[in-house]
Amino acid sequence: MIHPGGGGVIQDSPPSCVVNPWRGESRLEPVNQLRTVPDFSLSSEQTAFQAHARRFALEVVRPASRHHDETGAWPEAIIQAAWREGFLQSAVPREWGGPGRGAFDEVLLAEELAWGCAGMYTTLSANSLACAPIRVAGSETQQKQWLRRLLDAPRLAAFALTEPGAGSDAGALACRAERRGDVYLLNGTKCFITGGDHADFFTVFAKTDPAKGARGLSAFIVSADSPGIEIGPAMDKLGHRASSQVEIHFRDVEIPAEQRIGAEGGGFAIAMRTLDLTRASVAAGAVGLARAAYELALDYAATRVQFGQPIISNQGVSFMLADMATRIEASRLLAWQAAWTADQGARNAKLSAMAKTFATDTAMEAASNAVQILGGLGYSRDSLAEKFFRDAKLMQIYEGTNQIQRLVISKEIQQERRTR
Repeated sequence: MIHPGGGGVIQDSPPSCVVNPWRGESRLEPVNQLRTVPDFSLSSEQTAFQAHARRFALEVVRPASRHHDETGAWPEAIIQAAWREGFLQSAVPREWGGPGRGAFDEVLLAEELAWGCAGMYTTLSANSLACAPIRVAGSETQQKQWLRRLLDAPRLAAFALTEPGAGSDAGALACRAERRGDVYLLNGTKCFITGGDHADFFTVFAKTDPAKGARGLSAFIVSADSPGIEIGPAMDKLGHRASSQVEIHFRDVEIPAEQRIGAEGGGFAIAMRTLDLTRASVAAGAVGLARAAYELALDYAATRVQFGQPIISNQGVSFMLADMATRIEASRLLAWQAAWTADQGARNAKLSAMAKTFATDTAMEAASNAVQILGGLGYSRDSLAEKFFRDAKLMQIYEGTNQIQRLVISKEIQQERRTR
């Protein structure tokens, strides 16, 4: 039957066949659950937004990409241009004066920005990640005060979770926030913080009750101009050189109690909800990078002549391109499904992990194949292929390594089996 709201087709699921693998027995059990099939036809507004982002990537981001990759210079002019276009503040809710774009619109934007330059995409997407904890768990007062700051000027925010001794294991965080009357005293070090040296404020996760492990974690909004904050130098990195990652040291930094996000001890759940929400955009960014690598390889293969014919005529090359094109389309659909599910208010932990894993692995494979198809030219700094290769690697690492994503997926499917 057709859903009356136009959100897609709702189909009655067929009976499931439950098989006992040890006895070879099977029986049919009725399944009452309805499955919603998303309709990914873009609205006219979404089509215009996608085209807007694509023009920005083509005319503003891509021309500056090589310069910032070679120099590592902070892309201030690009950031200001992105703010003028509404990209930095795209996720600020409409009730506070922002565009109020949902997760699906964010993946449309992410793909185009990363097509232009993965490093600039990482810089320009930092606000959406940093503000997600406030959006999913912040009070009305916190949302109004902090999210609206992004509308007044081209400001950046930074998401501060990772520490030198705690990356994927968020429960092992050592950063401590100790309650002292109406304030918390924050001490500890965060690392790999994107845009931390240019941020107006941070969303920080710290232990308020170390004895409780992950359940003793809380989230806070910390103004970057608070006394006691020391910013380390930017990392010198393999790729994503148009973005900045730094260490941040907190020494008796006073945080007003009203800047705690959610309940004390609720930080771990907030962090997980945040990452579930934003990983679809990481997947879409990987799609953009993979698409850029594929287009470069396709154009080269169609024009590079060897043995009297374009090398795309050789099955060895054409099959590589066919696989790239297929995986890119599949990655985009996974990213769209994960984002669409988030916009429905449904849990998307498994889908976002699948999308992030598959799409970033696809980006790495597409970039590697582009280098291979371009041959010696692909290995040269004269070609963008080697930049795509360097940029793709980080996408398999940040916002949860792909090994951790596979752990999430395996736990989710085991839980589904137990409850079906």
